[in-house]
Amino acid sequence: MRRFDNLADWLAWQETLHPRAIDLGLDRVRRVARTLGVESLGVPVFTVGGTNGKGSAVALLDSILAASGLRVATFTSPHLVRYNERIRLQGRAVSDESLVDAFARIDAARGDTSLTFFEFNTLAALLAFRDAPIDVAVLEVGLGGRLDAVNLIDPDVALLMSIDFDHMDWLGNSLEDIGREKAGIFRAGRPAVLGTSTMPESVFAAARQLGVDLRMPPRDFSCSASNPGWNWQGRSLAFENLPRPALSGNHQLGNAAAVLAALEAFGSITITRDGVSRGLQRATLSGRFEIVPGDAEWIFDVAHNPAAAATLAAALIARPHRGRTIAVVGILSDKDAVGIVSALDPHIDHWIAAGLPGPRGLTGAQLAQLCSPRTRAPWEAATDVAQACELARKQARPGDRVVAFGSFHTVGPALEWRAR
Repeated sequence: MRRFDNLADWLAWQETLHPRAIDLGLDRVRRVARTLGVESLGVPVFTVGGTNGKGSAVALLDSILAASGLRVATFTSPHLVRYNERIRLQGRAVSDESLVDAFARIDAARGDTSLTFFEFNTLAALLAFRDAPIDVAVLEVGLGGRLDAVNLIDPDVALLMSIDFDHMDWLGNSLEDIGREKAGIFRAGRPAVLGTSTMPESVFAAARQLGVDLRMPPRDFSCSASNPGWNWQGRSLAFENLPRPALSGNHQLGNAAAVLAALEAFGSITITRDGVSRGLQRATLSGRFEIVPGDAEWIFDVAHNPAAAATLAAALIARPHRGRTIAVVGILSDKDAVGIVSALDPHIDHWIAAGLPGPRGLTGAQLAQLCSPRTRAPWEAATDVAQACELARKQARPGDRVVAFGSFHTVGPALEWRAR
């Protein structure tokens, strides 16, 4: 008998089941996965990890593989608006009904094993993938790598996009520690692709220890801009005059280059220039330098650590505008709020701090008090994201732009507000 009949009740219960919201480790989730029979998927698996760039890489992989005629399943987290976004089969989010059914099966299989919210999420994705006719799965690591629930599945190719400071409470206070944890998605003798060669030594040490076929730029693949497209060169493949990715930002060329290297590294999937071109042009990813034009332009970006904020700043510089830039920002209490804000302050004319709910959320007043002494632009505080967006809308004049960023918990509600 099912514990609940609707998705909202299942999700609310899952948030209270385990004594800790984050409890890294594979023992509990592996026991339940074994009972469910989802320890492996029986199809090629790409696992994507790193501090920043994971979402873009998954979107590009999904789009290129689909454009090449394959049935693709993706698992990502967190979601922006609806929980269902996390699990997609051939580009479509799974239904409430399929999630409720998966949760009931997981609940019955777990016995007295307590699971976290994310572990339920991962197992539901694996059940959905096993039950669907798919050709390939793309999995995004939730937090870290070595002990993340996603890592119970052995990838055929590991794609590690970047290493920077984030989640230090769980991953360590040095880049070496963080790199060691994130390199935990590597598998002995299998390919691993790095999104950048600027990695901690711990990443390279893990690759050497496992005998990984490691590929990184510019040694094993490279990209160069051409007019109007770009060129990519791998170990044995090369594509010229590719269209630029539909995802916004010049940094997406580097993300796309790493994705093509991962596809080349797997080798058993045939990719052609036509398939790559179609995939690049069709790729979509909400909340990553997502632009909504208008008299006052709105830009939505989930940047929630200093490195991502620096990338957002570079994208803002590269996009001409003639008016002011107003920021709607909400940041969780366990993030480096000062570092995030400092990376963008030179490009912001007015700050509006949005309060975020939950035990990890900073109020608007707390965020403004924390950051305003370190910025040149003035601040005001709002109770929540919707109120902050409304304040920005009233202040924005033609030619201005509003940038909503700082967290998935900021961008999701901002997108909902904008869609009203």
